[in-house]
Amino acid sequence: MTKNPTNPKEWHVVTTRSRAEKKVHARLEEQNIESFLPLQKRLRQWKDRKKWVEMPIISGYCFVNISSKEYEKVLRTEHVGGFVRFEGKPARIPKYQIEFLKKMLNQSDFVVEVSQENFETGKRVEIIDGPLIGVQGELLSHRGKNRFILRINQMNTVYAVEISADKITALP
Repeated sequence: MTKNPTNPKEWHVVTTRSRAEKKVHARLEEQNIESFLPLQKRLRQWKDRKKWVEMPIISGYCFVNISSKEYEKVLRTEHVGGFVRFEGKPARIPKYQIEFLKKMLNQSDFVVEVSQENFETGKRVEIIDGPLIGVQGELLSHRGKNRFILRINQMNTVYAVEISADKITALP
């Protein structure tokens, strides 16, 4: 998709009806509207069976890359509740944040060990190996020997990342 300088496309977030994220994503794609629904495989258990299913990471939301001409088309899409707004206008999401989220989803088997002796809560760290190489964050807490909670500023969101000590480095 080439950018039209008079009407550029930007990423926005729409709210969806409860449990309708996949339907909204499918309807938007059917209308040739670029959308992104971050999904994660989770093992769900019912009374009689267990099954791996893809679940939205962020319940009730779907990302769309649209021009201003497509706003109404998105709003008319079945199961869309509306745009997430900031200061009265549809909130814009920088492209790098969408790319970061996609990068996070690709690291499903990324396991790292971090030692308490080397890393203190509140310190800034950078991932130096694996799919998240170059990502920086703040060490918020640790849960056990290998599980650390990092705040990644790109999304102003807290992610739990399991990572080994040899794959991260403390920043000054």
